[in-house]
Amino acid sequence: MALVSAFLEILQRPTIGDVLSELMVLMAPIWIAVVVGVLVGWAWKPKWANMNVDFLDSTAKGGESNNKSRMVLPQFSASMPSLSSLKLQVPTCISWISDFGLEKDNSSLPSISSPDDSSSKSENEKSSRVNEDDLRHLHRLVEEKDGGPAWIQMMDRSTPNMSYQAWRRDPETGPPQYRSRTVYEDATPETLRDFFWDDEFRSKWDDMLTHAETLEDCSTTGTMLVQWVRKFPFFCSDREYIIGRRIWASGRTYYCVTKGVPCSSVPRRNKPRRVDLYYSSWCIRAAESRRDGRLTACEVLLFHHEDMGIPWEIAKLGVRQGMWGAVKKIDPGLRAYQKHRALGSPLSRCAHMAQVNTKVSPDLLESQENTSNASEVESLGSTDKPSGRGIPKMLVVGGAIALACTIDRGLLTKAVIFGVARRFANMGKRL
Repeated sequence: MALVSAFLEILQRPTIGDVLSELMVLMAPIWIAVVVGVLVGWAWKPKWANMNVDFLDSTAKGGESNNKSRMVLPQFSASMPSLSSLKLQVPTCISWISDFGLEKDNSSLPSISSPDDSSSKSENEKSSRVNEDDLRHLHRLVEEKDGGPAWIQMMDRSTPNMSYQAWRRDPETGPPQYRSRTVYEDATPETLRDFFWDDEFRSKWDDMLTHAETLEDCSTTGTMLVQWVRKFPFFCSDREYIIGRRIWASGRTYYCVTKGVPCSSVPRRNKPRRVDLYYSSWCIRAAESRRDGRLTACEVLLFHHEDMGIPWEIAKLGVRQGMWGAVKKIDPGLRAYQKHRALGSPLSRCAHMAQVNTKVSPDLLESQENTSNASEVESLGSTDKPSGRGIPKMLVVGGAIALACTIDRGLLTKAVIFGVARRFANMGKRL
């Protein structure tokens, strides 16, 4: 009642300025209490926050009613796309909370596997690595024929040595996707190809990469399996990436595919936390220079998305605030790499593998594209559309707003870190 009476007393002030000033004085302790509460909440780690949604499967095993519920729930969630997408994001929410120290203890859950299971799992992992399907997918992205949502331009910047454009789109499921086009002056496609593949030299210009190790490579196809560890700020643990990558060459156009792949030979750890959903692929080709129109420049089309366990809205904010700052650091690294190569320095193992490319003709890519498009049209024409009512729009929107702060996910590692750090710095100045 004291708060209500104080509020009524403020409203009786003679001028609007007096009312606003008194309201600010009244609200200041509340906001301070909210900030303190958030900090205390992060520091105090209740045990119940360690709960994993998988506890539902461990409560009762082998019961008939339990089996029936397992059969009914997937059918129900599959018939409601919006709820299904929310269900898929719940584990990310829990794993994101664990970044603040609430790591799961899996020591009490021993894993039992037979030699046959291990060998079959290893074969499945190798078959799921980079292959021709990934090449076709990247080619469709480059030609803008992948059938996804329209790209929305979010940035157009340039320097004397480079120009940069970026777009974003939000698919129905999965994290936001980003597309960028960078044109580097006085650079060749082969130099850019080796530059982005060279993990040993990357540590000299990418200050977020703390560890890079080649786990496997194939001297015939150039396929590589690498492990990255990237540094994150204090409020998140570092991230581990197990990346499969391979390069196809169509003349002097290079299709470079890198994506997260399963790898049972590298055990998971609490820290750094592994990022499973990761896709970062680019097309490198010669381009006309802005200076004289000759083909002395190089164009890099990058397509990127990942799920780092950071809420999507924070990730979008970070991308918007920090993307250009992150991109500008690449050009000095490229110029240093050009000088490094001009001095005749020996190639690293990664740079040598970048030159092992699978040759593919442009006509073959186009024919495969036309064949896949025809099969998709035929498949769509023969499939009946399911009938049923969708979820009311207000229910979906309300649920999304209620859950946005807890079960959203994000991407674009470096831009996120720069942007979020900048926004936190600005908030600190205001406080």
